[in-house]
Amino acid sequence: MVIAILSILLVIVLVAINPARQTRDARNIQRRADVLTILNAVNQYFVDNGSFPAGGFPTCPTTGNIGTGGEDIADDVAPDYVADIPKDPAPAGTAANTGYDICQSAGDRVTVSAPNTEGGVATVSATR
Repeated sequence: MVIAILSILLVIVLVAINPARQTRDARNIQRRADVLTILNAVNQYFVDNGSFPAGGFPTCPTTGNIGTGGEDIADDVAPDYVADIPKDPAPAGTAANTGYDICQSAGDRVTVSAPNTEGGVATVSATR
């Protein structure tokens, strides 16, 4: 009887804590921070140089992947504006494909997005 009660309590605690959800939410929070970090670095580069890194980006809504395999901005913004280009936490981003996208719209507005959000969360993006 005691073991059954303890088992039920353990199940209730595990459901309440839900470690998978906590981990997923932590990765989405990291994505939000990374999007802002990249956007701040690109905007600071623009302020200092009068143009965007790599001569500009695809016109929104078309996006280009940030990385050596796409929109390679690392040499322009790191280490002066950001220590290193952030990489998506899961699936693990790489230098060639960080897991983050970028595009440019009229009026030199830049959007950075994280399309790999988890748990039904809409794509994380920021525009400036």
